[in-house]
Amino acid sequence: MINRVRQLRKERLMTLEALAERSGVTKSYLSKIERGRSTPSIAISAALARALDVPLDTLFVDAEQLTDVAVTRAGERRALTPGEGPGPRYEGIALQAGSKRMTPFMLHPPHDASAVPFRDHPGEEFLFVHTGRAELLLPSGSIELEPGDSAYFRATTPHKVRSLSTERAAVLLLVCDDGTGPETPHPHLP
Repeated sequence: MINRVRQLRKERLMTLEALAERSGVTKSYLSKIERGRSTPSIAISAALARALDVPLDTLFVDAEQLTDVAVTRAGERRALTPGEGPGPRYEGIALQAGSKRMTPFMLHPPHDASAVPFRDHPGEEFLFVHTGRAELLLPSGSIELEPGDSAYFRATTPHKVRSLSTERAAVLLLVCDDGTGPETPHPHLP
């Protein structure tokens, strides 16, 4: 994603300042993303995609790799965040799919979500717990999810997910960014 953000920004003749302003992400954080020193959350990635006027998955794959039918084998999912560390880990699924309205990820949420801020963004999300146990955390409460359980919600609801099982849970996450969200900065995003 690192070079894709920079590449897409430059293709649009946008300055770092202009992209920061349009996405609601600080210039310093955007610079860290472009230099590979920070990995953005899905919410920040969605804000960047909206600001660049591209589908979310465009940040993760080159246009030449897109296809009408994308098959992602279990061992072929691409890590989108560092494999080690306390934060959530995301793996890309169907990155090569052409025009699509939803972006799937395999999410491996951390056990301790206290350092992970609540996120919100325009659109909708669908979570399906594949293995392990997870907890969907909302400002109003939490919902425990067992293998096979799912949750569908407006992504404008601040949310985060944590693992409850001994091993990190494997959660299928579908993000549908409706593209009609406000272009005002999100003050809680880094």
